[in-house]
Amino acid sequence: MSYLLALDQGTTSSRAIIFNEHGQVQATAQRETHIQTPYSGWVEQDAQEIWSSQIAVVQQALATARILAKDIKAIGLTNQRETTVVWDRRNGKPLAPAIIWQDRRATDWCNQLIQQGLMDQVQQKTGLRIDPYFSAGKLVWLLANIDGLRALAEQEHVAFGTIDSWLIWNLTQGAEHIIEASNASRTMLMNLHNQSWDEELLEQFNIPTSILPRIVSSDCYIADTAPGLLGATIPITGILGDQQSALFGQSCFEPGTAKNTYGTGCFMLFNTGHDIQFSQNKLLSTLAWQAQDKTTYALEGSVFMAGAVVQWLRDGLGIIQKSSDVEKLASTVDDTDGVVLVPAFTGLGAPHWDSEARALLCGMSRGTHKAHIARAALESIAFQVSDVLTAMQSDISHPLKELRVDGGASGNDMLMQFQADLLNVPVLRPKMLESTAWGAAAMAGLKSGVFASFDEIAQSWQLDRAFEPKMQDDKRAAHLAKWQNALKRAKSDL
Repeated sequence: MSYLLALDQGTTSSRAIIFNEHGQVQATAQRETHIQTPYSGWVEQDAQEIWSSQIAVVQQALATARILAKDIKAIGLTNQRETTVVWDRRNGKPLAPAIIWQDRRATDWCNQLIQQGLMDQVQQKTGLRIDPYFSAGKLVWLLANIDGLRALAEQEHVAFGTIDSWLIWNLTQGAEHIIEASNASRTMLMNLHNQSWDEELLEQFNIPTSILPRIVSSDCYIADTAPGLLGATIPITGILGDQQSALFGQSCFEPGTAKNTYGTGCFMLFNTGHDIQFSQNKLLSTLAWQAQDKTTYALEGSVFMAGAVVQWLRDGLGIIQKSSDVEKLASTVDDTDGVVLVPAFTGLGAPHWDSEARALLCGMSRGTHKAHIARAALESIAFQVSDVLTAMQSDISHPLKELRVDGGASGNDMLMQFQADLLNVPVLRPKMLESTAWGAAAMAGLKSGVFASFDEIAQSWQLDRAFEPKMQDDKRAAHLAKWQNALKRAKSDL
């Protein structure tokens, strides 16, 4: 039996999952990571904690599976994207907190670029819109605001990277400073057409090239893990940004297939094949993966608040004890009784891109109670996904036939049924919801010879349940109208 180890470094936790060659989970380990929000719109983590929690869960998963490091054929790595880390090349110590993808501190810088009329240029080069979401603004902010950082960078002592870069540096004890292509495509610094750093943008943004990692393909043999780290060295042969990894793990290999991941945020990716498809509707063009010497692209819609809305019900309002209680509470009422939540806690993502929008809870009456709010919170996730799909359908010539789903909230039957009703397409939930981790493991398995082809990987996908749309057209239209009305009121240009 061949075993594959997936490292899944997410926004709220680090996980390690050991799979066998059939895509079955042999062991899993998880540790929460802490988020700091020192000012409004700022979201940070301790990069050292990200690394120490990740290596700890690897050791825990190996112990749980009762196998040794030498039994692992290869490591695949997947990670929260856009999150920005800078560290000292001489000792590997972080030089600032990791700035998380949700962080909005680069808003002013982004607005200046937009006012200079650079939106089209940036979009044509990178496939992305100018937004604080991407790594470039975070890096520019760090270089301008962390004492001595620019001087150190000019002396070539600084390394910049996304989380994949940071983990690989540590796994190889400083031997490799790389970034994988799907992660690089989220920095707003990589030219999507030739998959290399864009010199013109680097110059415009005043970013020294010496701090940049080397861009590698998704199925690249990077190196073996450093001796002494895990008891035996293991080859690292696959890396993917988390959303691209979920697309791969859901076996969406053909152009026209799509998946939606319900995690902290919500991310819909639509495979556009070997062609870059530019959006007319404010979606992102992104690199899906680079494997077997071919580059596959995708259209992406990013929603910033999905599972995070449920966390807010738990931690902010205290109306549920644990996240899994939300479905039970929401199911005690038949509808929201007119209540709508627009969860723009950190602005609105695709297709609105309004970083100044703020959350809004409206339509309440004296009869409103916590179950209505819980239901409105779940529905808000489905409404945001519907906005993304509507934009996507306008961009592509083939209508979507089905949507494959994964991530924590995809286990919520009520939400999945409402999602199918709103989208008016079947929502397919696989038996294995660990699509993100499996995508990285499968990519590593492809490179290390566990799998001979994409078709072999696709055989591991099995349906758990199909949610068929049941809602009448007029009822769907009424729901969407109510949502659009609330959305207008949450936007910053009211």
